[in-house]
Amino acid sequence: MDPVSKAYVTFLAGNKDYVNGVVGLAKGLRKAKSQYPLVVAVLPDVPQDHRDILESQGCIVREIEPVYLPENHQTQFAMAYYVINYSKLRIFKFVEYSKMIYLDGDIQVFENIDHLFELPDGFLYAVMDCFCEKTWSHTPQNKIGYCQQCPEKVQWPAAELGSPPPPYFNAGMFVYEPKISTYNDLLAAVQATPPTPFAEQDLLNVFFKDIYKPIPSEYNFVLAMLWRHPENVKLDALKVVHYCAAGSKPWRYTGEEDNMEREDIKMLVKKWWDIYEDKSSDLKAAPAVATLLDPEPLSDIVQGRSAPSAA
Repeated sequence: MDPVSKAYVTFLAGNKDYVNGVVGLAKGLRKAKSQYPLVVAVLPDVPQDHRDILESQGCIVREIEPVYLPENHQTQFAMAYYVINYSKLRIFKFVEYSKMIYLDGDIQVFENIDHLFELPDGFLYAVMDCFCEKTWSHTPQNKIGYCQQCPEKVQWPAAELGSPPPPYFNAGMFVYEPKISTYNDLLAAVQATPPTPFAEQDLLNVFFKDIYKPIPSEYNFVLAMLWRHPENVKLDALKVVHYCAAGSKPWRYTGEEDNMEREDIKMLVKKWWDIYEDKSSDLKAAPAVATLLDPEPLSDIVQGRSAPSAA
C-alpha cells in the first residue's frame, strides 16, 4: 500500500439514473487532467451493469454497507432520501489513501483541482453553504434572512439569539483525511446523536467544527447562488459546479422548474452534457499521459477568515 496515495471519491446508491452523474464526474476529472483516480463507494443495491459502466470509465468501485439509524431516532429530513446519505460516512475508513476529495454524484469538475490535495493536513476543507433556500426554512437563519454568504446584509441578532452560528459547510464536496479513529467516532456519533434535517451534513458540521476551514465557493458552486447571491458569482471562475437545485440535474433537465429557464443555468447544463457526450474523454480514447495544469497558490485557496462577521 502506498502511504501517500490520494484519490477522489463519490457515493452511489440504487439502480436509477444517478449513475449518469458519476460517469459525467469521472469524465470531467479526466478531461481536467487530474492525476488521481475516482473511487466510487457503492451500496449493495447498485446493479452489476452500473458497476461495469463505472469500471469501464476507470473508476475504482468499492462496495460499502449501509449505515442505519437507531430505530428510535426518527426525524423529518429536509429531503426524504437524505437518510441514505449517512452511508457516505463509510468513506472515512478508506485508509489506503492518505487524503481524499469527496464529490457528490451531481457535481461536475470543469478545471483541475488536484492542488487541493496539497492543503495542510489536519483540517477538513469545504465551501460554506447558503441559508436562503426553502430547505433551510426550519432554521433561525432562514427565518430572519441571515446568510453566511452575505452576513453584512442581515445582521445576526446576537442580543436575542446569542452568538451567530459557526461557519457551516455544504457536504457535497470536502477535502479530508481517512482515519479509522475518525470513522469509528463518526459511526458512534450516528448512534448517539438524534438526526437533524440535513442528516449527515449536520453531523459532519458538528463533528469537524473545530478543524473546518472554508475554501472559496468556486470549488463547490451551488446553482442557487446565481439567484440568491449574484453579486458573489463569477461564472468564468467556476471550477466545480454542484447541480443540486431542483430541476438542475443535467441528465434529467427539462427547464420547467423554477429558475431553470435562466440562460446561465442552460449554459452550465450544456457544459455538463458537452463533457458527458465527449467520446474523446472516454477512458479508451484518453491520452496515456496527462499534462497537469499549474496549481494555484495555496494562499489563494484557503480563506483567511474563521467565522463570517455578524457585527
